[in-house]
Amino acid sequence: MGNVHAVAIATDCRDLHFINVSTGAVFQDAHLFGFRSVPTALCYWHDAQSPEHPSLLLMGDDKGGVHLLWFLNPSKGLFKSPSKTESGPQRIFFPDLGEHSSMVSYRHIPSVHQEPITRVMFEPGTNVVMTSSESDNTSVVFMNVTLKQEPYIWTFKQGAKCFDYDASLQLMVTGGCDRAVRLWTRFITSRPVASLLGHRTAVLDVKIYQPVGQILSYSRDAELRVWDISSHQCLKSLALQFPCQQPGRIPEHGNFPFLLLSPPLTEQPLLAVACKDYLAVLSLSERRTGGGGWLTDEGREPGPNIQSGPPLSCALYNPTLRQVATGHEDSSVSLWDVETGRRRLQILNAHGEEGITCMALDSSHRRLITGARNGTIKVWNLLNGLNLHKLEPVDTSEVTGLTCLHDNQLLAVGWSRRVAQYDVAAAKDLYVRADMSWKSSGVHKSDILAVSQCSPLGVIATGSYDGEVIIWRLETQGPVLHLQRPTQAGAAPPVDGLLFLQHRAGNRKLRNRGVLVSSQAGCLCFWSITGQTHTYGQCYSPEQPGERVLSLSSDQPQNTILVSGDTTGWLQIWDISDYGLDVQHDESPVCERPPLLQRWRAHERSIVGVDVLEVSGRLFVLTASSDGSAGLWTKEGDHVGFFGQEVMWNISEPETYQR
Repeated sequence: MGNVHAVAIATDCRDLHFINVSTGAVFQDAHLFGFRSVPTALCYWHDAQSPEHPSLLLMGDDKGGVHLLWFLNPSKGLFKSPSKTESGPQRIFFPDLGEHSSMVSYRHIPSVHQEPITRVMFEPGTNVVMTSSESDNTSVVFMNVTLKQEPYIWTFKQGAKCFDYDASLQLMVTGGCDRAVRLWTRFITSRPVASLLGHRTAVLDVKIYQPVGQILSYSRDAELRVWDISSHQCLKSLALQFPCQQPGRIPEHGNFPFLLLSPPLTEQPLLAVACKDYLAVLSLSERRTGGGGWLTDEGREPGPNIQSGPPLSCALYNPTLRQVATGHEDSSVSLWDVETGRRRLQILNAHGEEGITCMALDSSHRRLITGARNGTIKVWNLLNGLNLHKLEPVDTSEVTGLTCLHDNQLLAVGWSRRVAQYDVAAAKDLYVRADMSWKSSGVHKSDILAVSQCSPLGVIATGSYDGEVIIWRLETQGPVLHLQRPTQAGAAPPVDGLLFLQHRAGNRKLRNRGVLVSSQAGCLCFWSITGQTHTYGQCYSPEQPGERVLSLSSDQPQNTILVSGDTTGWLQIWDISDYGLDVQHDESPVCERPPLLQRWRAHERSIVGVDVLEVSGRLFVLTASSDGSAGLWTKEGDHVGFFGQEVMWNISEPETYQR
């Protein structure tokens, strides 16, 4: 009980002893006795930033109930001072606790479990009490203190002797008599992410060591195992030797053999392991190692410092699951609830230590495909968090673009300068080989930086570093048209983005007009890919000279607006209802702009991704930036909020927006 410098000790005599450790002389302050049940597990929480605020002591008992003791003014004491001066500790009969209502508030939640509670924890961000027992029917229970929400209940044979939970990872780990260490995500109770096998006796305790992405587990035969969270591999197995151990006999342990100590309590992280009357102290590494991808459910409410996260590289909207996916430079992927801004899932170390460069959804919107700087591509199941496939890299160079066709044929482009195809639909194995049947070898003379597909016309477009845009026919898998933006002098600038206007492409009257938009050195170019003349309009988008537009989007059902985000963090919304429909006869590389509907500074740094999405009949704009934040805006420019901000929004209630 750090804020009051005390230790709470529960005994089989149905009582609690509060020991004062604030000075060198340790003494008992108070004795709370006369409980109706035997305390079996304790947990204490206080606000480290404001230690004078109310604190909470949680107690689980042998009847499966939970007791909550809120100390209302801990800086002045835990209980009301006695009216008479007494020698020794203050003795308080539990049924008389109501006399101390000015100092402590008590609540009892009975029958949470059918067996004695083995562990109890508290998550202050969501006011969730977490408990475990060795019951098959209520192995682990997560319940809100208010009891107004349905609890999450995990059930598995022989229950849990122990568990640990990490809010930053949204990961729960359990151990028990069946000798398995199980990893669970926050909102999926049906089955674990992984079961780690190797212990030969019952698992007595588990700890999540978040700084290095590891799990520590300890079994009854005094064996300590270290597991990697990402790969689920056992990194180390250590048989601890205590003087009390006797050959051929299982050593005697208490109910809580583990204690993880971290700075500032100690100079370096330590693990204390107790066996009978002995204590082993082990030093822990502080160095994080790379690993594979691992998907965790993310339901917490992060702090307000939303722009301190790793830089974003891409973002997209999943209309089926109503979620936003963001890809990050630290090789993580996050999934956010668009209706509240709350993070639901997170993929850690998706490509080891390689940054995410691009993402795409499969045609069912149930799988997410990610590409990385080292040429690797992976397919993730968004419903259960499994890494379904690892796709054969064309080479070790960066993947810059992914697009999935209607039959789940995935196309990938990048610095290899080639188009690779993968059959994601029929793949049953973890590894999927690349189909290099596209006639793309030697076609692009420079690195491919962008790709976009157009189903109505049966084509895709690719853009490269030398400014060339190539149109490919899906049926023949070969190039049919080369486009190059006219420049006044010097080399053509790189193609930063491509976007097909799907409504125009599907309209017989408009499909011969400007259906493809490219972004080069901040200039938006409208192209027709049929007929004799292909230039249907060019305009410079950013307000400042020398900037670039890295991302484009449009309301695809109508194509009335075009959204562009530039390298200064500014967002523009253009009215393109009547733009790009007439041939540009002027030889000037830049012509008149379309009407500008809105513009605002959305981010401090470059906007790397934009998407126009429709939710509840309204249009919104998603933005992602290299400043580490992703935002949601109305089409009119109102700021709904940043994903992950402390206060959640309700997208159907504009009064909850940040404005």
